[in-house]
Amino acid sequence: MKRRVSIGLAVVLVLAVVGVIIWGRGDDSAAGATTTVRGVIGSEKQAFFTDQRVVDAFARHGLKVEVDTAGSRQIATTVDLGKYAFAFPSSSPAARKIQRDRKVTTVYTPFQSPMAVASFEPIVSLLRAGGVVHKGAGAYDVLDIAKYLDLAKAGTRWDQLPGNTAYPARKNVLVTTTDPRESNSAAMYLSIVSFVANGNAVVSTPDQEAKVLPSVAKLFLDQGYTQNSTEGPFEDYLSAGMGKTPLALIYESQFVGRVLSGDGSIRPDMRMLYTAPTVYSKHTLVPLSGDGDKVGQLLATDPELGKLAATFGFRTTDPKLFAQVAAPAHVPADLVDAVEPPSFETLERLLDAVGKQY
Repeated sequence: MKRRVSIGLAVVLVLAVVGVIIWGRGDDSAAGATTTVRGVIGSEKQAFFTDQRVVDAFARHGLKVEVDTAGSRQIATTVDLGKYAFAFPSSSPAARKIQRDRKVTTVYTPFQSPMAVASFEPIVSLLRAGGVVHKGAGAYDVLDIAKYLDLAKAGTRWDQLPGNTAYPARKNVLVTTTDPRESNSAAMYLSIVSFVANGNAVVSTPDQEAKVLPSVAKLFLDQGYTQNSTEGPFEDYLSAGMGKTPLALIYESQFVGRVLSGDGSIRPDMRMLYTAPTVYSKHTLVPLSGDGDKVGQLLATDPELGKLAATFGFRTTDPKLFAQVAAPAHVPADLVDAVEPPSFETLERLLDAVGKQY
């Protein structure tokens, strides 16, 4: 009897061990079921995709998202999209071209960011005294692009501004941008200034392109050397200060993201101006496969990913979520004076024409 009980216990023990092994293998299998999805994105979103919280959030949905970076123009024209599950440029014109070329019916715009100008209180006060900066529809300051273009057209230097004792620099009043031949932010800036130079209308014909080209090209050429990524002038703004970069074109998300990080890089005298008008850089994901579509859906609908995007300063599909997360940055909920960029083809012709003058 005792022998039978011993044998029975041994059998139970063996079955238990086998069960644990099988169950453990099942766990390993489930853990290894993560699907790797590769995409190409604008560089300003790299910090978001590589953040461990974002990596973990995708992993909870069974995805490992890996990204390469490229300029929006490159993504739409020269990048081999055949090896990617999704393309995620920073501008809607570039995304529309990809969508047409790849015959994709559905796209996602999970977040966006208006263009802005990073500056300093002495500069803002100086430009406000000259009527170039004023209050927008809310309690935020705006850079009046029409008045700014008048200064640039005349070649006005900072030391020629009346009553200027705060920044008597012997260089032209110009917003520092990136290289229009490579950077999406420069293309968005071109969209803004060409709209104003065209009598407050979106440039849409060859005649209008020829009309605005001399004045808008001057805004880039007179800067001299320009960097190819928006991180460049923004880092100069943060580290070198007012002397080197009194006005820097940025994405709102860059400034807000730094404020929300609490890393001390945004000092008390630093200010963010919105351009009047402004353009929203609409980060539009074009799915190129089923897995890419899943990434787009998650970015557009998952509350956790939406909240994480807001912590990087991106305006999300849920305005209330962005307002809640971005409250410490005191950004306006809405920007009334916003316009659309030209079509991709028009923008490309303008950018190419400016590039040929370098």
